Amino acid sequence: MTDLRVVDVTEEQLDSVWQVRLRSFGPGGNRDEWQKNALGFIADGRFLGVADGDEVVAAARIWPFEQWWHGRRVPMGGVAGVVVAPEYRGRGVASLLMRGVFQRCVDRGYPLTGLYPATTVLYRHLGYEFAGSRYRFSFQAADLRTLGGKGTAVRRAGRADAELFLELASKTHEARRSTGPLIWPLSEIESWLEDDDNFAYVAEDGFVVYNWSDGDLAVDELVAGSAETARALWATVGSGASIAKTVHAYCAPFDPIHLLAEHEADGDARLNRWMLRLLDAPAAIAARGFPDGVVLEADLRIDDPELPANTGDWRLSVAAGAGQLTAAQPSQDALTLGPRALAALYAGTPLAGLRGAGLVTGGSPDGDAAIDAVFAGPTPYMLDFF
Repeated sequence: MTDLRVVDVTEEQLDSVWQVRLRSFGPGGNRDEWQKNALGFIADGRFLGVADGDEVVAAARIWPFEQWWHGRRVPMGGVAGVVVAPEYRGRGVASLLMRGVFQRCVDRGYPLTGLYPATTVLYRHLGYEFAGSRYRFSFQAADLRTLGGKGTAVRRAGRADAELFLELASKTHEARRSTGPLIWPLSEIESWLEDDDNFAYVAEDGFVVYNWSDGDLAVDELVAGSAETARALWATVGSGASIAKTVHAYCAPFDPIHLLAEHEADGDARLNRWMLRLLDAPAAIAARGFPDGVVLEADLRIDDPELPANTGDWRLSVAAGAGQLTAAQPSQDALTLGPRALAALYAGTPLAGLRGAGLVTGGSPDGDAAIDAVFAGPTPYMLDFF
C-alpha cells in the first residue's frame, strides 16, 4: 500500500474532494454551495480525508449534533459525505478514514456517532448497527385544513426565532422522552429560517417548518406542546389545500397527527434507516435517559476491536431514570456482546433478536427481560437527513 494517512482537509484540497465526490455520487448539487458549507467544517476541524502523497483520495464530514435518547440530550457526531475514489476502493481506505473519524469524535467528546449508510458492509464491519428510521408520511391537505385550532395564535417566524425553536423543541422532546431526533447547531437553524424557500410559523408552545415539493407541501418539522397547537399548526399547512392536494410530513410513526387526522396516512410511507455506534460506552450510558421506576444491576462483557477503551467487563446499573457503566470483575453470568449488538441494544432492540442473529451470548433469559425493560421505549426516529 502507498503512503496513505488521515489528514485534515484544507481549502486548497477541496477541488480534489469535489472530484472524488463526483466519481462517488455522480453529478449533482451546487458546487459553490457545497464549498461554502465545506469551509465551515474545515474551520472547525470536522472535515477529514485520506491522502496519498498530496492528493486527497477519500473524505468525510462530522456534524456536531446532539441527539435525544429517552428525553435526554447525548452529543453525537453525525458522519456525512463519506467518499472514496474508485481506484482506491477495496484497499482499506474507507476503514482508515472512519478510524480517523472515530478518534476525532472521541476527541470532541461525542460518545455516539450516527450515519445514513450507502452500504452496510463497511459500517457493520466497523461496529455500526441499525438503530432507527426517518419516516415520511403523506396526508390529504384538505384533511389537515379542517383540524381547527383557530383559538391558538400563530405568527410567521424568522431568523430571530432560532433560539425559541430550540427551546420549544427541547421542552417537547424532554416531556415526551423522545428518542432519535437531532439538535442542530443554532447557525443551521438560523439559515433555515432565513431561507425564502421555507415557510415557518410559531405558536406559544410549538412551531412548524415546511416548503413546496414538486407541487405538494412537505413538513420538515412540526413540534407542538398541546393538542390545540398541533391542530393550529397542521391546519396552517393544510390551508394550501387549494393548490397542494398532498402534504408529506417527516414525523414519528406515533406522532399525534396520526390520531388527529380523519383519514389514515398514505400506506406507502417512505423510510430511510440510520445506523448508530457507541464510541465511549460509559459516557453514552451516563448521558442517555432510562424509564423511571426501572432498576437494574447486570454484568456485561464488551469486545470492541476498534475502540479498546470499550472492551472489558462492566457493571450496568440503572435506577431513577439514569444509568452507569463501571469497570467490574469478570463474571460467568455476563452478557457478552460486540459493538454492533451494543449499538442495537442501546437503541432498544430486544435481546431475543440479537441472540437470533448470533450477536449476543451469555447472560440468562431472566436477565434478558430485565435488560430489555431498561432499554425499551418508543421506536427511535430522526426527522432530518444529513
